[in-house]
Amino acid sequence: MELEFRPARQLDAETAVPLIYSSGPAAFDDVFADDKRGSALDFLLDAFREGAGEFGCQNHTVVTHHGQIVGVGACYSGETSFSYMLTAIRQIWSFYGLMRAQRVIRRGLKLEQQIKPPQGSMNYIGHLGVPVEWQGRGIGRRLVEYFLDVGRQANRPIAVLDVSVENPRAQALYEQIGFQAVAECISTLPNVPDHRRLEMIL
Repeated sequence: MELEFRPARQLDAETAVPLIYSSGPAAFDDVFADDKRGSALDFLLDAFREGAGEFGCQNHTVVTHHGQIVGVGACYSGETSFSYMLTAIRQIWSFYGLMRAQRVIRRGLKLEQQIKPPQGSMNYIGHLGVPVEWQGRGIGRRLVEYFLDVGRQANRPIAVLDVSVENPRAQALYEQIGFQAVAECISTLPNVPDHRRLEMIL
């Protein structure tokens, strides 16, 4: 299948952001859903269009087939963690307002105790999403392999990703590529499933 990889753009938001959300809906809802301000998807759309940080379009790559978006993902290192945290705080304040933002930030910090952000020069891969009708055609594998090449070109020594225990199909794919489970992350959050951290030497 002929696929093209390109940087995400603001205009991709309506197609790309639901795919990003699909990579971890329970976790996104736990942090960002707000009964007054809107859904997690609303926040992700706003942050993606704004461009900067972990959730911005500048941090994402889309995969297209004859111009149609058939996949999306992100790849970044722990060296960006501090700047991404500051950007996320700014985006949360802007979206939710000062009082409600404090609750969102607290929930985000609790989630980070379960699914830890990348550290140092590790090559973290996340926000992977492929439309249901395009799944099973090797697009997810191509996305991961693309991000592994990005990590190698950046001289990052190890690739890391997290996968829900409720998604054994994805874990099987990652293990076929060469990842190995190194940690079981038991969730203490009622709606967020346990996760496994997988690593691969580059």
